Amino acid sequence: MSAAPFDADAPLARLMLLASRWFDAQSRELLAQRGWPRLSAAQTLLFAQLLPGGITVAELARRLGTSRQATHEMVRGLVSLGFLELADDPRRRGGRLVHLTPYGHELVADSYTVLRQLETTLPTRHMDALRKALGTLRLTPY
Repeated sequence: MSAAPFDADAPLARLMLLASRWFDAQSRELLAQRGWPRLSAAQTLLFAQLLPGGITVAELARRLGTSRQATHEMVRGLVSLGFLELADDPRRRGGRLVHLTPYGHELVADSYTVLRQLETTLPTRHMDALRKALGTLRLTPY
């Protein structure tokens, strides 16, 4: 691999991954400056996988590519910070679903604000072109 982080000849997937990691690192730092607890990259990736109706720890683990045990530990940590809660799964007896708490919703809303602010630091024409190009793709993540 090239030593240059954003080498134009690199595969698009690598460039997108590096850009995503840049946005994540910058947003985590800005959120910490705004008074939010410092989160890890793994924790913010978990937030990106949450579903409106809740999600099982097993499905989170599958989407994150981690073990159920590691995912459950991460969920427990975010529960202890007040961002997540575990609730009964109405579809499965004894099952549990991971949900955002109201505090977690506040964090997500603030993180969207921070991400939008970060977008304004980049050239508008590039952001518009990238948003348009990605918006035309019909990607199904799972």
